[in-house]
Amino acid sequence: MKNKEINIEIDSGSGFCFGVTTAIQKAEEKLSEGGKLYCLGDIVHNGTECDRLHDRGLITINHNELENLHNARVLLRAHGEPPQTYATAKRNNVEIIDATCPVVLALQRRIRKQYLEQPEAQIIIFGKNGHAEVLGLVGQTDGTAIVIEHYEELLKSDISFSKDTYLYSQTTKSLGEYNKIIGYISEHMEEGHTFKSFDTICRQVANRMDNIRSFAEQHDLIIFVSGRKSSNGKVLYNECLKVNSNSYHIEGPEEIDPEWLKKAHSVGICGATSTPKWLMEQCRTEISLRMVE
Repeated sequence: MKNKEINIEIDSGSGFCFGVTTAIQKAEEKLSEGGKLYCLGDIVHNGTECDRLHDRGLITINHNELENLHNARVLLRAHGEPPQTYATAKRNNVEIIDATCPVVLALQRRIRKQYLEQPEAQIIIFGKNGHAEVLGLVGQTDGTAIVIEHYEELLKSDISFSKDTYLYSQTTKSLGEYNKIIGYISEHMEEGHTFKSFDTICRQVANRMDNIRSFAEQHDLIIFVSGRKSSNGKVLYNECLKVNSNSYHIEGPEEIDPEWLKKAHSVGICGATSTPKWLMEQCRTEISLRMVE
């Protein structure tokens, strides 16, 4: 591969979304002040970035550990938290540094308001079961909301079509699938009952699906960089695969296989909303070095 000419491009639309960027900035600001800083859950679904912040002093804890933590500072990541978390913090004299994404926070408030105004109604959330953001949204309904992860689940779910129903979506889900769910529920609602759906998908994230497909089509080889725990990463990587079968999902530059590069004249590097730009740049450097070996 020595002296082989190759075009390497980093997708300008990939990298941290606004919410993640803000959360990391808040963590860095608080860490620079000194003293212990805890984060409830991984600040971002990217092990490399979590390790970087851990090296700076950020301590990741889970909800069980929060229960036993007193007189401390705890950062809430962009995904948001249910009301119980805030109650625990208040009880334990824990200072909350709230980095909940504004889009997620607005959605939480919207769902909470609907639940309090009409607790007998049915609230459905299109989202991933167990995802941190979804847990926070379900918490606004005291655990009563029904979570639908995929369109196909509607056919076997416990949804009632004879109840007033309000449908919301996790902010990072697919707009196309959400519209299919809206259509199905609309068609099956019984007469005399209200059904309302709300467009709660973050456009900054939703638009990445079209953009990343276009980017993947422009290159011989796609290196998709993200943590394997990232839901958004899995979705976006699959979008790359749909249009470019020569796509590979890695967590860092050490996973790049030289064999992938042998027939490529154009390499595209892209990632999830949880992928730092500096990590994609490291991958570009690694590929450049491989070219001159």
